[in-house]
Amino acid sequence: MKDVARLAGVSTSTVSHVINNDRFVSEAIREKVEAAIQSLNYAPSALARSLKINQTRTIGMLITASSNPFFSELVRGVERSCFERGYSLVLCNTDGDEQRMNRNLETLLQKRVDGLLLLCTETHQPSPEIMRRYPAIPTVMMDWAPFGGEGDLIQDNSLLGGDIATQYLIDKGYTRIACITGPLDKTPARLRVEGYRNAMARAGLTVKEGYEVNADFEFRGGFDAMQALLALREPPQAVFMSNDAMAVGAYQALYQAGLRIPQDMALVGYDDIELARYMTPPLTTIHQPKDELGELAIDVLIHRMAQPDLQQQRLQLTPELVERGSA
Repeated sequence: MKDVARLAGVSTSTVSHVINNDRFVSEAIREKVEAAIQSLNYAPSALARSLKINQTRTIGMLITASSNPFFSELVRGVERSCFERGYSLVLCNTDGDEQRMNRNLETLLQKRVDGLLLLCTETHQPSPEIMRRYPAIPTVMMDWAPFGGEGDLIQDNSLLGGDIATQYLIDKGYTRIACITGPLDKTPARLRVEGYRNAMARAGLTVKEGYEVNADFEFRGGFDAMQALLALREPPQAVFMSNDAMAVGAYQALYQAGLRIPQDMALVGYDDIELARYMTPPLTTIHQPKDELGELAIDVLIHRMAQPDLQQQRLQLTPELVERGSA
């Protein structure tokens, strides 16, 4: 920058104003500076700037990769919100592995990201040793709460969502209603099946033996779980699927069994992934506001970065039923 200033015959602060476009500079001076920049093939150093202002304008995100489209749609919303607010997103996949999670976490902290978004499994906790080595960093946990701490938490109201989905099937006249759950070490999976049980109990309906099948929130898990339900002596009339990815697998299992949706089996999913509206028939599901979740997470994190001493926030988004053709 000093070389550019010397060649253009201006101060380094003027060069900075031209590059950052943050103060008025006359057109003649601007042209001289831009000519010097081009002549010297100068490119500003983001690293140098971040060291000077102690800010990288970068947000790190830890996520467990999955074939479930919910995650890619959520990340897309987060990245869009970062871009609109002048931040870059660094995405790291934990792959459900504790060692990989800790290594990625340390990488993000070494890069001095301004804040962290966490969307990963609850069964692993970040290494206290790593967290001690770095100053406290503003953190927002999205959807799942991986561990206790000072970070803010944004969640879908999964208990209400499971209740709404099951009550919809009850209102349609179904009495033999099963539930394919997600992994029960995940808070949303536990709360969704609890919502299912609450609705069934309120209606005076029995959850028959074998009607709760634990799966993994993935396509294959839904396929295998539906096959287990179809093998029962008295299969259900309807199934609440704890997410849409498993519903896709369930559709395939029903297709292979020669059964029709909803005539032979009614289904309600959860998440409202983009694929849900293009299935045959289109999937009735519980809408999770993924774009709003991503936008809210970024806004809460930026607010936390500006005011780190604020009291911890716990925010909850309200799910809504999207009625289509599968029930």
